[in-house]
Amino acid sequence: MKSMTGFGKKTIQNENYQLDIEVKSVNQRFLDIQLRMPKELSAYELVIRQVIKRTLKRGRVEVYVNLQKIGNNQKEVRVQWDLIDQLLTSVDQHLKENYPEATFDAGDTVNHLLKQNDFVEIVEAEIVDQTFEPFLVQAFEAAIASLDQSRVQEGTQIKQVLLDYVAVLTQSIQELQAFVGVFEQEYRQRFEAKLNEWLGSQVDETRLLTEMAILLEKGDIHEELDRLDIHIDKLHQLLDETEPVGRELDFLIQEMNREVNTIGSKSSPIEIKNSVVQMKTTLEKIREQIQNVE
Repeated sequence: MKSMTGFGKKTIQNENYQLDIEVKSVNQRFLDIQLRMPKELSAYELVIRQVIKRTLKRGRVEVYVNLQKIGNNQKEVRVQWDLIDQLLTSVDQHLKENYPEATFDAGDTVNHLLKQNDFVEIVEAEIVDQTFEPFLVQAFEAAIASLDQSRVQEGTQIKQVLLDYVAVLTQSIQELQAFVGVFEQEYRQRFEAKLNEWLGSQVDETRLLTEMAILLEKGDIHEELDRLDIHIDKLHQLLDETEPVGRELDFLIQEMNREVNTIGSKSSPIEIKNSVVQMKTTLEKIREQIQNVE
């Protein structure tokens, strides 16, 4: 079982590039990947998302990437030669038409133009290295593995908290099961005493049992308690899973809440009412914890 909260990072370098990757995740119902990376990596976005999706299934994932180019691959110069050629042609034609005796030094003009930002731009070199994609995938796999490890560690802590709550819930169910048997016996005795008071000492045992069965059936919670036992077993099974179980846990807790609510609506003894309140409180604590389970 994994948490949806975690953090991982990885720095990896080859002869041409260095990649620094940080990944953090928080709980969210579905998988939401937010990439913060240099524009040079835009062409690799689909590849990056595929790497992430192979490991992570739920949560909001924020990825921060810093790319450094090493050696001569860091920058490249882009010169607007087309514009310069047009400008030189236009100047030469203008001088010939209006100043035929003037001399035109194209070399000096070009040197001057190259100093202007309108004609020269220094940009990040494009990534044309065919080995870059495997390098990128390797870096992201390592970063995601680091994140996943932290999610597993926190998931282990959440599991222990959940097991403690499940133990409390199991104890409440067992106490309620024990009380129901005692309550039915006491209820039969009180009911018989009441009939004796009304009808005298001659009470038809068969009729007494029939009337008792009708009354007890209305407040019978054995089926709800049996289903709660089944849900507890399923809960333990899910907590031992390595695959994502957050959604299934959430559904299971909803089902358990329905059973507990039914018990509360069927029962009038204050002892049962108190147990229902305690179980609902414990279920709410479990529900809060599983919101962060993948």
